[in-house]
Amino acid sequence: MEAWVAWLIVAALLGIAEVLTLTLALGLLAVAAMLAGLAGAAGLPVGLQVVVFAASSVAGLALVRPIAKRHIKQPPPLRSGTAALVGREAVTLTEVSRAGGRARIGGEEWTARPYDPDLVIPAGRVADVLAIEGATALLYPAEQPPD
Repeated sequence: MEAWVAWLIVAALLGIAEVLTLTLALGLLAVAAMLAGLAGAAGLPVGLQVVVFAASSVAGLALVRPIAKRHIKQPPPLRSGTAALVGREAVTLTEVSRAGGRARIGGEEWTARPYDPDLVIPAGRVADVLAIEGATALLYPAEQPPD
């Protein structure tokens, strides 16, 4: 078996191990093994293939891994303002139609209209907030009334 084939087998095994462990280290070693395999396929001797593997392993583990771990540990972005209201429940205070209406969202009273302009949501119904346009909540009824 040629050396470059062995490097590619090692790269595949390390890639599978990375998927199973999610350490970020084994994936970088798999990339290094792949680079060494490419060096072998280009005709470089085994000694230089090992140097390519070692250099790319050290570079990946010392440079790429700390940056990747720092990005993974960032907290998720917080939704604030009107974006935080999208997806919440609203209770209609008045009938909500194309002409408008009022709804209570999280303890605050908002002007509202249905997301689908052909709908009319009666007072006292629970609705989902699909969007906020200016100071108006666009609602969709959470439950359809029986016909």
